[in-house]
Amino acid sequence: MTEIDERLRASLSADDEAFLDGLDRERTLFAQLGETFKGPMRNWTIVANVAAIIAAVIGVWCVWRMIEAETTRGLILWAAAGWAAWTVQITVKQWILQRMQMLGILRELKRLELRLARLEP
Repeated sequence: MTEIDERLRASLSADDEAFLDGLDRERTLFAQLGETFKGPMRNWTIVANVAAIIAAVIGVWCVWRMIEAETTRGLILWAAAGWAAWTVQITVKQWILQRMQMLGILRELKRLELRLARLEP
């Protein structure tokens, strides 16, 4: 075993071992979503979720107004506004899903790092 391997093995703490054991369990979708509300991007995730809810409400309201529109111009304008609101909602949700995917990749990288550190010669 090289000196680097010995330093890596020595750097593993009990917390790292517990973390590695926890990585072996499958996570549910809601657990993955919950992880996006932790860490330095927590506030941005909250803002994104609030924006998605607001965009959904605006989209529903625009569709309702489109149905009640009395003129063709009003119908087209409300349809365009609804489309824009739903596009914003989809974009924000896509950002959240990409964040979940990035956290999953970081989790797998940490798993590989810890497993490499535990390798026997």
